[in-house]
Amino acid sequence: MPELRIDLHTHTTASDGSFAPKDLAKAAKEAGLSAIAVCDHDTTAGVRETQMAGQELGLEVVPGVEISALYAGGTMHILGYYCDMENPGFQADLQCILDGRNNRNPRIIARLNELGMEISLEDVEREAGGGVLGRPHFARAMMKKGYIKTVQEAFDEYLASNGKAFVPKEVYPPQKCVEAIVAAGGTAVLAHPKQLRRKSQAEIEAVVDELMQYGLQGVEAIHGDCEPETAEVYDAMARKRGLLVTGGSDFHGISKPDIHLGRGRFDYKIPYAYLEALKERRAAASTTS
Repeated sequence: MPELRIDLHTHTTASDGSFAPKDLAKAAKEAGLSAIAVCDHDTTAGVRETQMAGQELGLEVVPGVEISALYAGGTMHILGYYCDMENPGFQADLQCILDGRNNRNPRIIARLNELGMEISLEDVEREAGGGVLGRPHFARAMMKKGYIKTVQEAFDEYLASNGKAFVPKEVYPPQKCVEAIVAAGGTAVLAHPKQLRRKSQAEIEAVVDELMQYGLQGVEAIHGDCEPETAEVYDAMARKRGLLVTGGSDFHGISKPDIHLGRGRFDYKIPYAYLEALKERRAAASTTS
């Protein structure tokens, strides 16, 4: 029997992915995956539709979310798996974060306009197609207008944290992000530790230790943009602390063309055992609560 493969970090058009939920499910099935997790940025809007498509295809779809956290120096995102999507407090927290996104969008437009780019918020909204506006949508609007040639160019020069048009989001501190996931019955996992941009592994481990105090239960060791040797370091870091190890491509589609569904950039084969361990940890927690 071939080993079942999964991808626990994917995005749909509900945030900044380029695949509609049903198309993501179809692509995952065609890629030979047995399960995926939908982890859109700060929203669960794409989960149900992906699950419905997955049921028709025989694809397991794990409900997830990727929450942005307030963090200096790099980027911190917390993945939440199996949260109660109907939990009103949880949805209120996500809406608060989305409101912060919406507040910054006109400010990014203003900065691009100041730089001589005639781009409107309506241009960006068209690229989002009704989903949550993210920086990839700004990049696509800039490409369509001919101001840049690639999404990567847009980020490198304008939209990244050191870019000319960057505006920070209004987000929760890490403790609030983790606690919101746990309060909604979910499992909190640190996404892509590499993007913390700490100077040493010891500094990354210090961040993980702090997050564990708030209820962190796992680390995304395998990430689509993380070298295999670094993933091994993160794996060891997690297991040493008794944390879950997860893995995902962080698939977005056309905005990250070199990140392939289920494989990332380095042709990973993420095992179903990761999802089994996640389920076992949840089952054990429910019996002791």
